[in-house]
Amino acid sequence: MNRFVRSGAVVAGLVAALALTACGSDDDAGGEPAVSGAERSVTPGGDADSGSGGAEAAALDGTWTGTSDGRAVVLSVSSGKVALVADQHVCQGDVKDMGEVMLALTCADGNTDRTMGAIESNDGEKLVVSWDGGAEDTLTKSDPGKLPTGLPEIPVP
Repeated sequence: MNRFVRSGAVVAGLVAALALTACGSDDDAGGEPAVSGAERSVTPGGDADSGSGGAEAAALDGTWTGTSDGRAVVLSVSSGKVALVADQHVCQGDVKDMGEVMLALTCADGNTDRTMGAIESNDGEKLVVSWDGGAEDTLTKSDPGKLPTGLPEIPVP
């Protein structure tokens, strides 16, 4: 039964990450939100203003999993929206073009460990993100429709 509880917690975290990527606000005005040139959101396919950022952002789409300090990290990117579950923190935000593609997140609990991330490398299978809070995550792309493997067991109190 303990294994079921641990697996259920991992699945719940993954479901939360995937659900958050679908969250966003509809702009009733029908236009793009106003942001400064240095903080444009990048959408797959890119804009005329974003240079190669759109192509780089599209390469991030999918669910990425791994561990950092023995704890599960799940990052999900879809259409320029990002959701992250790490260290019991749930964060969401956008892929931004700030001269380079960045992940700009806000965590529901106010945590700032993973709020601004730079893409160090992405070969389509392995993604390395360096966070301003000091963490560096090396993540592996998950196969669509399959639960990730290799995540650590979640301790039961």
